[in-house]
Amino acid sequence: MADSRAPAPRLRSLDALRGFDMLWIIGLAEFFKLLAEVTDVGWLDSFALQNDHVKWEGLRLHDLILPLFMFLSGMSVPYALGQRLSRGMARGSVLAGVWRRVLILVLLGIVYNHGLQFDFAHQRYASVLGQIGIGYGIAATIYLFTKTWKGRAAWALFILLGIAALQLLFPVPGVGAGVLTPEGVVNGWFDRGWLPGRLHGVVFDPEGWLCTISASALTLGGVMTGDYVKGWGRPSHTAAGHLLLAGTALLFAGWLCWHFGYPPIKSAWNSTFNLLAAGISIWTFAAFYLAIEFHPNQKLSFPLEVIGMNPLTIYLLEGIVSFPDISHFFFGGIASYCGKWEEVVLILGVLLIEWLLLYFLWKKRAFLRV
Repeated sequence: MADSRAPAPRLRSLDALRGFDMLWIIGLAEFFKLLAEVTDVGWLDSFALQNDHVKWEGLRLHDLILPLFMFLSGMSVPYALGQRLSRGMARGSVLAGVWRRVLILVLLGIVYNHGLQFDFAHQRYASVLGQIGIGYGIAATIYLFTKTWKGRAAWALFILLGIAALQLLFPVPGVGAGVLTPEGVVNGWFDRGWLPGRLHGVVFDPEGWLCTISASALTLGGVMTGDYVKGWGRPSHTAAGHLLLAGTALLFAGWLCWHFGYPPIKSAWNSTFNLLAAGISIWTFAAFYLAIEFHPNQKLSFPLEVIGMNPLTIYLLEGIVSFPDISHFFFGGIASYCGKWEEVVLILGVLLIEWLLLYFLWKKRAFLRV
């Protein structure tokens, strides 16, 4: 009989998709924008536009990078925390570890936002890392103390309905209810009153309090997806089919909300956006799951796994190390002979240097985890 305490096998598709997601942050989006500038290929212009955020309402591919990462952080919860519980750790001890991680990520987010400059008058305390951490903390807490998928789904629905009710029905002082503008949305009003420091959007912050709570529903969706996939043990086409159906249902629900006047707004993390982001995240994971898990010796996914196993490292280094300067040092001479392709060559150099660094850390089994 198999040992029930044995750790679940590593989900390579999860690592690869996390690496694919990080790749757009560390330079691939910039590569496609530069490529569009130096070519006359029409579809590249359209695709380059997808690599910038929408100003407010709507949805582009670039708006899905952080939501996908939060969804994947939720997917890892049943594997990481489930393993600790199976070893007999008390839920309280596991919970303490979860919120220790949350605190570290919040502090790292402040440091990433130049917190070590001690410029308190202009410091931004909300951050991407803080949102990932708090969203993870909320979702992991629900996972630990809600044992059924129905209970977890109820919590996710409660968050989505609660955020929608606040955004559509709460009378923002001086503005009124249901005004979904940067100045009028309840998220901005709440952040202006209760979020210390500088707001990223001046009158609102996309990683503010209500945005973070709303985003935790997406992380919780990842928890439920991870738990479902883990429950199958071995790769299953049936599981992939069920995931595609679930993603379709979420996309349809998001489309209905949009159709009836509640458009997706990533900067406000409204419920329509969460539904659409969850559906696309599930579809994307299902595609990676089908492409990777049924081919265990496939080498094509390895470059992405190298990135996906050390995402925090490369994210922090992006804020500390000038990779463009390093690329110019090594490849500037070659790039100078490439004419209008010079910047394209240099951004490819950035991607290569970053990947080689992560590969070196992978070989040394050096992973930055909190």
